[in-house]
This record gives sequence, structure tokens and C-alpha cells, in this order.
Amino acid sequence: MENAFLIKYGEISLKGKNRPYFENKLVANVRKALKRFRVAVKLKVGRVYVHYEESEAAAVRDELARTFGIISFARTVKTEKTYEELCAAASVLAEEALSGRERVSFKIEARRTDKSFPLTSYEIACRLGEYLAHRHPRLEVNVRRPDWILTVEIRERAYLYGPPQPGLGGLPVGCSGRGLLLLSGGIDSPVAGYLMAKRGLGLDAVYFHTAPFTPEQSKEKVIDLVRTLRPYVPGLGLFVVDFSAVQVAIKEKAFHNAVTLMSRAAMVVIASRLARRERAAVLVSGECLGQVASQTPESLSFTGSFADRPILRPLIGLDKSEIIDMARRIGTFPISTRPFADCCTLFAPEHPLIKPDRDRLRGEFLDLGLDPLMEKAALSVEKVDVDGGNPKDGRQGDSDPTGSAAPGESQIRR
Repeated sequence: MENAFLIKYGEISLKGKNRPYFENKLVANVRKALKRFRVAVKLKVGRVYVHYEESEAAAVRDELARTFGIISFARTVKTEKTYEELCAAASVLAEEALSGRERVSFKIEARRTDKSFPLTSYEIACRLGEYLAHRHPRLEVNVRRPDWILTVEIRERAYLYGPPQPGLGGLPVGCSGRGLLLLSGGIDSPVAGYLMAKRGLGLDAVYFHTAPFTPEQSKEKVIDLVRTLRPYVPGLGLFVVDFSAVQVAIKEKAFHNAVTLMSRAAMVVIASRLARRERAAVLVSGECLGQVASQTPESLSFTGSFADRPILRPLIGLDKSEIIDMARRIGTFPISTRPFADCCTLFAPEHPLIKPDRDRLRGEFLDLGLDPLMEKAALSVEKVDVDGGNPKDGRQGDSDPTGSAAPGESQIRR
């Protein structure tokens, strides 16, 4: 007998001729998540099997529970296709199901893909059920409302497993391209990144830091958020933009009630430039309709007009309570609620614009003359070593490899 986790996927099975692409991406992500363990990951006819060492079972289970694309998984005993081996494997799983319980009702569901096996699916269920009931007196058959269901699959080998553990579902991260997440230290943006990763979008994150106006702890908070998201988003990197000079210029030159919207527009311009360099097809934002003044339809139209690629807003129709519930579930809420402000909060006006005139405000933004400052910020982005926790000098070169102006400005002027 061999121990393995049987992985099932849902939406991937509907992908038709593209299905192998999604299956291979899922297998690659599972292997990456389990690279520190002694495992073998195999894809076989609509199933993924992870063979593991018994001492690592709990840790492997935790990683699978955080991997998008998996709809459910179960500890499986793999054995030869003989009735005697089926009985032995079923008995092992029955002992686990009975552990710490006085009585357990059960049923057996059998599926026989290999029609050469001498027993039909119905005969497997009847004979194996009779064997278990006799072998384990605390088990009692109940085909209508069982406490425990033992599934038997006869394929190239025999596979037996109990009730599966639910997975996160969704699509394998990376199968839908890459995006750039505008990550603040707040509650919303980490959840937005999580939801887009669930739809298969690979991500990097960009954070706008305004030292010395915001403390170093604000930056550390964002680093911790990236660490927390990484088990869900393989390969998630962090870029930090020195936004201080741009923010000060906006504070000095813009109308006070427009400071937040001007700052958001500048962030979109810089993020678009970075996305182009990093080959990210979309931007991702944690904006939620009507939550704050900068998230009204008019405000979103203004700030979004400075992007040279789509801005995805997965939280747009959610209530704050729903977002908080998700943040708690994925572990980002305690980090996001640390008492260290980001630049949006720190420089927010007391009475911000709610329904700006888009064209007029766009003209005012251009009149601020922020182009040189935004270009400098975009070209001096810092890549953070999230694993080590210490910033590295990850600044890009002195020129844009595309040889073009920063996204946003050239579009606006045409």
C-alpha cells in the first residue's frame, strides 16, 4: 500500500482542448508549493496524485489547502487491484475514521473504470461494506445519512479514500497572465490580490512609501502582508516606490480637496509604467464602490483614465464586512490593522472631492507639472527581498527599456 493525496479540480475540467495547459499549470504550482518536501506529484486522467512521506503528511496537507485550482483533496491509499488488498486498505482507513469515536455509520461508493476487474461497482460496495462491518463492530452501515463515506476507485491501480477536504477552488495561479497589485497597508488591497490570484492571475505588488512622513513600520507592514499572501500567490514580489517628492508637490500645488485624487492619479501613472516594464497586463486595485470619496464612480473614472491598461477591482461590489471576513480568513487582517498610516490616509483632506469633473481635473493634474517627479519615481523603484525581510538595491536602470514616455502622460497629451 502507498499513501498519497488525491487532488480533484473543478473548473479546469471544463476547459476543452485547453485543459492540458491548466492541468500542467496546476501540477507545476503544486510542485512549487511542495518543493521542500519529499513528494512525487503525478497527473493521471483527470486526477493529480501527491505521494508523500507519512511524517510530512500534515505539512503537505496545509500547503494543498492554500493552492488555488484544487477543489478538494483526500488522503488516499493506493494498492493493487485484488479484493484482499482492498480489504486491507479499507481497514486502515476505517481505523482512522473510528479514532476517538464510539460508533460511526458508513457507506461505500465504488467506481470501476477498469472493467476487467472481476467485481462490479455494486459488488465492490456490498462485499467491502460487509467485510468492514464484520471486522470493525463499531461501524454500522447507513447508506442514507452516513457519518463517513469510503470511496473506492478501480483505475490502473485501486484508490481508496475517505471524505475529501475542501480546497480553495479557482484556477491555478499564473494561467491567466500577470498583473500588478497596488498594495497599501490597509485591509482591502491584500484581499483584492487574493481574489485575483484565485482567478489564475500571477501578481507582483507595488507599494508607495512616503518617508519620512510615514514611519518605517508602514513599509514593514506591507512586507509582512506580502509574506502572508505568498502561500496563495506563488512568486509574489514587492516593489516599493519612493513617493515622497510627488506627494509633497501635490500637497503644495493642488487644491486641498483634490489632494487624494491627484495622488491616486500619480500612483496609477507610476504603476502603469512599472507594469509595462514588468510585462504585467493589468493593474489590480482594492477599491470598493462608495466606500470612500476617492471611490465614487466619478472619482474612479478620473483616476482610472491615467492607466494605459485595465484596472481590475474585484472588491467593487462587496460590503466592508465581507472584505474583513475574507481578510481574517486569509490571515492579513491583524497585519492590516496595525496602527501605522499609509500616505493616502496621512495626506487625506478633511472634505475631499466626491464628484469631480473628470476633464477639468485632468487638466489641473497636468498643470501640476509632475512628469519629471513621476518619471524619477518610476525609474528608481526598489525591489524588496521579502524572504530575507531586508530591502535590496533593486533599482532599475537610468532609462526606460521601452524608450517611451511614462504611461499616462503621453496618452493624456494626445
